[in-house]
Amino acid sequence: MQLLRLAGLAAVLVVSLLFAVFVGDQGPWYFAWVIGTIMIILISGAGAILLDAQQDGKIGSSSDQEV
Repeated sequence: MQLLRLAGLAAVLVVSLLFAVFVGDQGPWYFAWVIGTIMIILISGAGAILLDAQQDGKIGSSSDQEV
């Protein structure tokens, strides 16, 4: 299992290095774009989970206390 994890991390490292070589000076822009996209996806997913929990009545006020 440990060897498989190591091989996966090595593959990610090789792909990252090749990507960095091919994009050259545009690397920081692509890095910011990828990180921003991941953050937007995670934040919107968390918002959807919170909305679902509120609609199920698990968090927030109960329906008889709403104004």
